[in-house]
Amino acid sequence: MPQDIQQNKDVAVRWFTEYWAKGNPDVVDELATDDILFSYPMHGERRGKQAVKQCLIDFTEAFPDMSFAVVSDLVAEGEYVVGRWEGGGTHTGPAFDDLPVGSLPANTGRKIHFTGTTVYRIVDGKIAEEIGEEGALTALQQLGLAPEK
Repeated sequence: MPQDIQQNKDVAVRWFTEYWAKGNPDVVDELATDDILFSYPMHGERRGKQAVKQCLIDFTEAFPDMSFAVVSDLVAEGEYVVGRWEGGGTHTGPAFDDLPVGSLPANTGRKIHFTGTTVYRIVDGKIAEEIGEEGALTALQQLGLAPEK
């Protein structure tokens, strides 16, 4: 495997581990470009380090027991790294409105568990884009914000 592809995979793993699995917003300063593009259906599009940090801070405050894990081998080509993951948590924190529909009052106790796929674009060792699909409908149904079938 070419060195840059392995380096890109290493950056993606470190980002995923620090940002999502450990809930560490400080990794954004180290591993993101200044104008990072971050986009998921459940959270919308964010641009810039501060917006990406705030998304994680809000999510971890609302779901303090959140956990995420990579569930398959990463696939990489050029600047892109793709991975599948699963995650979730229990809403025991403050009210949460970072959702495309509705909002949650504080401490609903609702549990979410969902899977997703993320595509990272890595430029010069930094995350320039994190674009994913996170099973938003499943999560919204589990939160009681979308009707179940």
